[in-house]
Amino acid sequence: MSRTSPTTAAAGHAERRAHADYTGGVYGSMLAASVVIGAGTLGSFPRVELVLLLLLTGVVFWIAHVHAQLFGARLAQQVLDRLTVLRVCRDEWPIVKAAVPPAVAVAVSPLLGLDVEGAGWLAVSVAVAGQVGWSVAAARHAGASWRLLTVTASVNLLLGLLIISFKIALTH
Repeated sequence: MSRTSPTTAAAGHAERRAHADYTGGVYGSMLAASVVIGAGTLGSFPRVELVLLLLLTGVVFWIAHVHAQLFGARLAQQVLDRLTVLRVCRDEWPIVKAAVPPAVAVAVSPLLGLDVEGAGWLAVSVAVAGQVGWSVAAARHAGASWRLLTVTASVNLLLGLLIISFKIALTH
């Protein structure tokens, strides 16, 4: 029977955590951009509503991911103890963290002299920049070549621009 050393186990945990951070960050950033694009007309307090929509959507998707991970672990017949649940909650948290920068952008937009539409564009831009940033960070962490860094940045920028093009097409 082979045992995993504490050092090997810690390294494996660190690698899983880094993967979750980057994957969740890219996914969460794309989700945030999509939320801003799909927000449409907001009510009497559009900035507050958009900030809440961004953050609450991130939390809902986080819960969905936690549920999916735990359900998948249960299907794999792993014991769902408290530590497993807490680990999954922590590993999926970057989905929520990725919604924070676009929400902050909306919140500070009046200080920049932006109207509500400008706040939306700022939030989308911040979300797309986050999406590209998380993907490049993941590639760097994995030791990717500069060529692969460029490819992942380009693909994520293209996906972000695709989301932006939907906003342009739907509003014109």
